[in-house]
Amino acid sequence: MSVILVIYATGEGQTATVAERIAAVFEDLGHDTSTMNINDRPADLALREYDAVLVGASIHAGQQQSAIVGFARSNRDVLSTRPTAFFQVSLASATEEGRAQAATYVEEFIEKTDWHPDRIGLFGGALRYSKYGFLKRLMMKQIAKRTMSDMPELETSGDVEFTDWNEVEAFAADVAAFVDGRLAVTSPTTNETETDE
Repeated sequence: MSVILVIYATGEGQTATVAERIAAVFEDLGHDTSTMNINDRPADLALREYDAVLVGASIHAGQQQSAIVGFARSNRDVLSTRPTAFFQVSLASATEEGRAQAATYVEEFIEKTDWHPDRIGLFGGALRYSKYGFLKRLMMKQIAKRTMSDMPELETSGDVEFTDWNEVEAFAADVAAFVDGRLAVTSPTTNETETDE
């Protein structure tokens, strides 16, 4: 049994929901899994205590949360010694045309952090109109109309979810199999140094 950390940053909560679903798949497959919001991590978080680490972020204004970028950058040496994955939640990933843009966000993240995860997942996000203030709601409606005009779901004035849960579960199962394979061959050393931002 592997001990896996799923650490994430979220805006309106969809990335947290994705992280919880990934963790549920890991648990079903026999892994001991912890999920953690980046803003709630303890100051003494020790990545070396985990056999594998998944990092998740959402996209807002074309970027991931700065806390996740800093975390990946400052811990890349430890992350490079274990099986890792990165998942990103965005409206761009909700459409076939937008996936290329979503992939660009990941490339920029890798360039900023110099961390190269073993697996990458791109998932559609959600429009949480009920959690937006007046100006953000107007802005998000305009963005959605411009980028997702062919989606009938947008005709509703309520919250809309674009996450493909089968895709999330398939990603989690693939990562779990990769972790099992890697750890069967080698186990992480326990004397790395790590830092946190």
